Amino acid sequence: MSHKVIDRINHFGVMAKPSSSVCNIDCTYCFYLEKEHLYPDRKKQWRMNNTTLENYIRDQIQSQQGDVIDFVWQGGEPTLLGVDFFRQVIAFQEQYRGYKRVTNALQTNATLLDKEWALFFKEHQFLIGVSIDGDRISNDTYRLSRKGKSTFDDTLNGLALLKKYKVDFNTLTVVNAENVKRPLNVYAFLKRIGSRYMQFIPLVERQAIVPDSNGLTLIQPTFDGESNLAQWSVPAKAYGHFLNAIFDHWIQNDLGDVFVMNFEQTMSQLVGRPSACVFSETCGNGLAMESNGDVYSCDHYVYPEHKLGNVNDTSLIDLVNLPQNLKFGQDKLNNISVDCHQCEVRSVCHGGCPKHRFELSSDGSLNRNYLCDGFKSHFSHAVPKMSETISLLSHHLPMKKVKQEIKRRFYS
Repeated sequence: MSHKVIDRINHFGVMAKPSSSVCNIDCTYCFYLEKEHLYPDRKKQWRMNNTTLENYIRDQIQSQQGDVIDFVWQGGEPTLLGVDFFRQVIAFQEQYRGYKRVTNALQTNATLLDKEWALFFKEHQFLIGVSIDGDRISNDTYRLSRKGKSTFDDTLNGLALLKKYKVDFNTLTVVNAENVKRPLNVYAFLKRIGSRYMQFIPLVERQAIVPDSNGLTLIQPTFDGESNLAQWSVPAKAYGHFLNAIFDHWIQNDLGDVFVMNFEQTMSQLVGRPSACVFSETCGNGLAMESNGDVYSCDHYVYPEHKLGNVNDTSLIDLVNLPQNLKFGQDKLNNISVDCHQCEVRSVCHGGCPKHRFELSSDGSLNRNYLCDGFKSHFSHAVPKMSETISLLSHHLPMKKVKQEIKRRFYS
């Protein structure tokens, strides 16, 4: 086993949820909507107040060592807060940033966007992540309104506004039990609507037969009661096939023109650069913050036992370095499956996200990643081609020549 030990975290991110779990649509698979059970007063006090907002922005700027401070706003649906809330965000950032540069990224379902939002995003250079699961059939399988109506047209209308006013955007697609069957259709659709930065997130959730003591049904790996895999979860092998189908098309045709986060992160790892927490050896440097300022070790671990404290009381740099959080990050490595130790793709996988480690390993431990077969299929297929691509690019070949050479070597 590796002896890497986390003794301090100096660089970390925060996923801020200023509207908490409140959302204007009702995605079947959303793991965050039920977090309202943790905050019974949320229906009346769901908005982040100005005191918490100011404390967070000031502390985030002061706690980070770099000259560029990244703010990430998610939900729920953060646009429910209105444009004026984010005007206040900008005001506080200007007040406290000093010589540092600030960036803002906001994840949205795009259904509430209008001209005012688009102009604001453009003026302040927000990067907008649009959640969309593919064409109408794929998107409307699980992403419906609270009245059970399609959200597809409203999302595309919001996207059209972003394009009209030249707002930078990317797309986030949740790969689920339905759209996983149509990889190239999903990819082609995203290209058609103008997405040049895509990410494909696998959907894996377990549902408890009986809710836990907090009233939560979607559970974490340590839950020891009866549970079933949620019917919308993506089959592991199918996820690997999904990624491979898109990868084969992408590397031959769209390398350098379309950026797929899943592939870019693996290539970053291959050249020794940091990757996403999901595929890092350890974690603990991606905090989540609720609208009242409560801070948790991870967006996927917003459970009472993983609460670190509150930004109104304690600095983020102190919270991220609490022994509880350092142990959380270290446990990803310490509790890796025995099957990972000799796995040929461990260096780019590292056992995946701990949230998905609930299957039996060969030694009987419940720490094998549910997505293991999919990851192994994808990385075994893609990494040799990625390595060759990196080698060709290092010789400063034009991108067109690189794609031609990859096609000749692997696909002819």
